Amino acid sequence: MTVLPTDKFATKAIHAGAHTDVHGSVIEPISLSTTFKQHAPAQPVGQYEYSRSQNPNRKNLEDAVAALENAKYGLAFSSGSATTAVVLQSLPQGSHAVSIGDVYGGTHRYFSKVANAHGVETTFSNDLVEELPQLIRDNTKLVWIETPTNPTLKVTDIQLVSNTIRKINPEILLVVDNTFLSPYLSNPLDFGADIVVHSATKYINGHSDVVLGVLATNSEALYTKLQFLQNAIGAIPSPFDAWLAHRGLKTLHLRVRQASLSATKIAKFLAESESVQSVNYPGLESHPNYDVVKKQHREALGGGMISFRIKGGAEAASKFTSATRLFTLAESLGGIESLLEVPAVMTHGGIPKEQREISGVYDNLVRLSVGIEDSDDLLDDIKKALKEAAN
Repeated sequence: MTVLPTDKFATKAIHAGAHTDVHGSVIEPISLSTTFKQHAPAQPVGQYEYSRSQNPNRKNLEDAVAALENAKYGLAFSSGSATTAVVLQSLPQGSHAVSIGDVYGGTHRYFSKVANAHGVETTFSNDLVEELPQLIRDNTKLVWIETPTNPTLKVTDIQLVSNTIRKINPEILLVVDNTFLSPYLSNPLDFGADIVVHSATKYINGHSDVVLGVLATNSEALYTKLQFLQNAIGAIPSPFDAWLAHRGLKTLHLRVRQASLSATKIAKFLAESESVQSVNYPGLESHPNYDVVKKQHREALGGGMISFRIKGGAEAASKFTSATRLFTLAESLGGIESLLEVPAVMTHGGIPKEQREISGVYDNLVRLSVGIEDSDDLLDDIKKALKEAAN
């Protein structure tokens, strides 16, 4: 079925990248072959030659992600971190990058401990919108944003950052990590981003059983360069993982909407709780950048991620995260099940304490990934755990 530009999100999610095979299969089978027959040298029977270069299941997923991000091109990788690595690898030696300071620990690690080893220096900013004009250098090649950020859920005006970049140097790439929202809630390319990236391990796959990354772009030149690196480096997902992620993507709109509705209910309760010091959630009207949320997010939905500082310090955070029944203490996010963690000692444990606290990642910060269980059951779980943490 051909997906039309006028088709709505749910229709695209179900049908983009979906093709029937020679048997008329409604769901395309998994193509495990590593190599493909050729009629003559350099004349393959179909469009595929070798599965590292391209594979039917990966291509289907890439097309579907591109459609949902309003992009012309999509690429899939073996993980979100591999996606980050390939984007950074595309920069020439001696480049400078600017990144929002409150960024996923793995991304921070790559910028500070890997990219710098091949000649890419990164400046981190906790007030990127205001500081960007002063941070851009003659050799600045890339600006990296997470919105909302991980784990303090700061929201950045993508269009404003894009406009700033275009005024100073239109050649600088604006990359937006859209993992926390998914293509259902926001499409950064529509607001001036050059590349949008996802850890598809999270909402896109949505079932906590695949490690995978994706990116999307409207630039043919960027696509060609990044596709070359995808093949040359070989950081690709398996056909089975691509198939699973594509299957998960088909229910993205249903899962993310439910998670957002439940998260809003929980965030409102936390904001009024005497046991809570502060709450970070984009769906609350009290969020500092709620005006941007209304512009960038579908129906101003806040997504399924919440973070909050619990009174009682690190000890209370530990008690709380060990007292829940439905929220499982584990890293990662975006699955059908609810998870929670303490970023300071888990996902962001590799960032020096002084540096992470400047970004708002304190020892008593708890991060919730709200799943699609019943909203009232999840809220009851939070209430009971708060009471136990207070004892």
